Amino acid sequence: MAAAFYRIRSVRKFEPSMTVRDALELHPKARWVFAAWQLGGCNQCAMVDEETLAEVAEGYRLPLARLLGDLNALLET
Repeated sequence: MAAAFYRIRSVRKFEPSMTVRDALELHPKARWVFAAWQLGGCNQCAMVDEETLAEVAEGYRLPLARLLGDLNALLET
């Protein structure tokens, strides 16, 4: 009898070290969370590939834990 192998799906979540582009790719509605935090330029921003969520929060003086909480709430639905 052959052994059964199960592929365990890796659960990704929004993390401080994730770039803005990674966040936008992880969930299509992440842009709406950014817009709610008045970060509407994230889709076309030149830093989208380099700037992390932690850097965005620091630069705009946003509470990182709340921003991540809002983003991760997208994954719970």
